[in-house]
Amino acid sequence: MVCDYNRRIAQRGVALFLGESRVSTNSARSPLLMELYQQYLENQDATDFVAQVSKRYAAGTLQRLTRHSARETRRAAVLALGFMGDYDSNHTLGCALHDQDRTVRTLAENGIRTLWTRVGSEADRQEINVVVRLNAAQLHRDAILRATVLIERAPWFAEAWHQRAVAHFAEGRFVESIRDCHQALEINPYHFVAATSMGQAYLELQNSVSALECFRRALRLNPDLEGVRVQVTKLTRLVEGNR
Repeated sequence: MVCDYNRRIAQRGVALFLGESRVSTNSARSPLLMELYQQYLENQDATDFVAQVSKRYAAGTLQRLTRHSARETRRAAVLALGFMGDYDSNHTLGCALHDQDRTVRTLAENGIRTLWTRVGSEADRQEINVVVRLNAAQLHRDAILRATVLIERAPWFAEAWHQRAVAHFAEGRFVESIRDCHQALEINPYHFVAATSMGQAYLELQNSVSALECFRRALRLNPDLEGVRVQVTKLTRLVEGNR
């Protein structure tokens, strides 16, 4: 299974730096969680939802509830982890990307992207947000410089590698972008965005075979990437037609 394989890799990577997940002694009180979830759906007050859930549930309990038989409970648990979880929940949300319920999958995708920036010290987290903003503002050279400093300080920060890859890509440095995406995936095997980014870089290098491999990997991690699925279909026809 993808989740089991990625869990073993992650245990050899970032987990060595971050330590073990906190174990909860709370009982899995899903009816209470559902009450808080329904309140959130009605008032859309994320701050209150996080405050109420964090008083009653530890991350370990929420992680277990993402495998609950009731989809509404899974939705509530995944939402809560997306709001308040840290990198310890990466494996859990990575597996939730394959949930049978589409809402759970959507919440997991939104949540896991934020988890990727919740690594290391508070200074590290602030710095990665700066790098993200620099890339968003198309200040890619500045993003490369800031990301490089962060990588030197925190080499296990997968998102720092990926953000530098994004900046390299924008600057036309596709080989460097591929290398950084590869490193991001070595550290965080659930990083479907890095797999997609690497596929795009291979396309720029006119390497359809490697691009197809990367896009397929991204889909294995997150089956709901429809744009990537289209790319896989096109590239599969192209590659098979050239054989």
